[in-house]
Amino acid sequence: MKKILAAAGSLMLAVSVLMAGCGGGGGDKKAADAGKEWKPTKDVKVIVAYKAGSGTDTGARLLLNNAKPYVGQTMVIENKPGADGKIGWTELTKAKPDGYTIGFINLPTYTTLAIQPGANFNDQSIVPICNHLTETGVVVVKKDAKWKDLKALVADAQAHPGVLKASTNGVKASNHTAAQLLAQSAKFQYKAVPYGGTADQLLALRQGEVDFSCAKVADIAKLINGDTAELRVLGLFAEKRDPALKDVPTLGELGYYNKWYGSARALVAPKGTPANIIKFYETAMKKTMDDPKVKEAHQKAGMATDYKDSKELAALIASQMDFCKNVVTKLYEK
Repeated sequence: MKKILAAAGSLMLAVSVLMAGCGGGGGDKKAADAGKEWKPTKDVKVIVAYKAGSGTDTGARLLLNNAKPYVGQTMVIENKPGADGKIGWTELTKAKPDGYTIGFINLPTYTTLAIQPGANFNDQSIVPICNHLTETGVVVVKKDAKWKDLKALVADAQAHPGVLKASTNGVKASNHTAAQLLAQSAKFQYKAVPYGGTADQLLALRQGEVDFSCAKVADIAKLINGDTAELRVLGLFAEKRDPALKDVPTLGELGYYNKWYGSARALVAPKGTPANIIKFYETAMKKTMDDPKVKEAHQKAGMATDYKDSKELAALIASQMDFCKNVVTKLYEK
């Protein structure tokens, strides 16, 4: 230290050097740039591109409300709904890559929007952290609907082209794509009615504004059980039946779409976020998801965590980009 002071020639210079290395946001950036261990020193903003009470929001809160012991700071969810997710994801991808703004994306909705002409973001606008949930798609109707099984719904739709209405969570969003997969594989026409997200989409179905919907298992878990059940599941977008829905056939069993389809909900950071920051959140989220109390909370909500690390998530995003380019785009061709 004496040599440094002598070379510097002044106490003030030495103090300024120490301040630069240890203080505030500049210190965080230098530590990140140097590849040193990083952890947040203030609250972290987490963008959810859907309204409070939506499936994505519910899952995010189950995870992040229990993350403080592993993150060390409060994870503050900011809901930025609108335009099928575009508003929230545009803000997320434009955020400063300093570790204090991260967010959830939904696949394949994010990748579907990312390949649209003039999109504000793409797959390179984000850095993967980890996957949180993977949820299987379902076809649902009101509990008192006249269609007792999916074959009956399809037959009605085939007999009356374009008459039946399906609520979706947005134009070309994940549940709209599910409805397209069903309709095209079952060879019928219907009218898609977009809403602001899954919560509003299912509310429209419950209120009788539409005839059927496609959603995810977790989204309808509380609406299909008990004396107050409002919906009934007619089909599952999977290659085998779900033990929790053992009486519900897969679409493939009935001769329709025979592959798995659903949605992944994952944490990402803005492009340019340093690797040590990503590693911190990757590790912290793994510990959070491994917490028995967190697992139990998800199970009570009809959800099951599906942790994938940053590399596995990157591969999933890449596969979803391919799916959107080569499958989804053809679903909407006229």
